[in-house]
Amino acid sequence: MRNSVKAVVDAYDGTVSFYISDPQDILVKVYARIFPGLFKPLAAMPADLRQHVRYPHQFLQLQAGMFAAYHMTDPKVFYNKENLWEIPVLGDKQMEPYYTIMKLPGEKMEEYILLLPFTPSKRDNLAAWLTARCDGPNYGKIRAYTFPRDRLIYGPKQIDARINQDSFISQQLTLWNQRGSEVIRGSLLVIPIEKSLLYVQPLFLAADKAGLPELKRVIVAFGDQVVMEENLELALQRLFGGKKTVAAAAGPASADTKASPSALAKEAMNIYERAITLQRQGNWAGYGDALRKLEQVLRRMAQ
Repeated sequence: MRNSVKAVVDAYDGTVSFYISDPQDILVKVYARIFPGLFKPLAAMPADLRQHVRYPHQFLQLQAGMFAAYHMTDPKVFYNKENLWEIPVLGDKQMEPYYTIMKLPGEKMEEYILLLPFTPSKRDNLAAWLTARCDGPNYGKIRAYTFPRDRLIYGPKQIDARINQDSFISQQLTLWNQRGSEVIRGSLLVIPIEKSLLYVQPLFLAADKAGLPELKRVIVAFGDQVVMEENLELALQRLFGGKKTVAAAAGPASADTKASPSALAKEAMNIYERAITLQRQGNWAGYGDALRKLEQVLRRMAQ
């Protein structure tokens, strides 16, 4: 499998354009010599279209499956499978890579990436992240970041178990299911905040099997705390409401301004709702920018 060419079809006149995203791919080099002028460099793609190019999540899923074993470069370690990784499983399905905005270690600014976590073999704590970059000249570059082996970093399955073990949440889910409704737990969104992780999971409720799911609650986990509220704003207030007020966004006019936890939670909620709207519209550039702003607000709340 390869990720060497992006094909673009003009919806108005049917014109097809091919852009090379991996100039080192040997097959593309051969095709480019057979059909001179057919393939263009990725830099030639219109800027507004280039912002929507993403690394294929199915491709990273397959690469991650191989990398779980082949990240071990020491022959003895590899032979004994001393540091074998696994892709986390939630329910009966493996986690799939998801797109997010974050500043990678050593980088100066946030960027749009595809991310998938790893856990040690037959264990549930986090072992590493595998990321594929999507922006600018870094498109297609893959990095792996490992967590210290002497520290316990909660993995998705452990967070899922903590949610299930919460007496209030489990009681509420049982109550809804008994009333003939179907409870649907959405994808677990992981937002890195400094050296910690914030987990956000939407909870949907459908009146029956054919009913339209409606967002009912939002579950947020941070450290050892798990809360469930009607929206993200209230959940963040419960998590961080007891902390000291934190500085508002940096800027010459707001350097001395203070924002209360409730104000920051409301701002986070507004950004979150805008991000969902942009996602439904297919505006991935705007969606990425909204996630970046949401991360900045969450960082301020966690200080």
